[in-house]
Amino acid sequence: MKKKPHPAGIRNKSTVTLKDAIGAMLKSYNIDMKFDEASLVSAWEKIMGKAISNRTSKIYIRDNVMVVTLSSAPLKHELNNSKDKVMDLIKKHYGKPVVKDVLFI
Repeated sequence: MKKKPHPAGIRNKSTVTLKDAIGAMLKSYNIDMKFDEASLVSAWEKIMGKAISNRTSKIYIRDNVMVVTLSSAPLKHELNNSKDKVMDLIKKHYGKPVVKDVLFI
């Protein structure tokens, strides 16, 4: 007797998505936070937009604090006053907090 194939969208209970498998692997090697931090640096333009990204000269993360060097003093002042909004955008993009703070210099 032949087994019927599963209809589309229904998975066997023992199957795992690739995303879940990679997430579990990163967590087991304790590198999930480092992966998210590196991803955050590369996703800066997508999160903040092209205008801010074009005025960003350097981004790095140290001790769970994202340091962003900007070429525009008025933009630096504006973003320092909007840190909570920036943190919310990062959290919304990842679905979880990735860094504890953002420092604009």
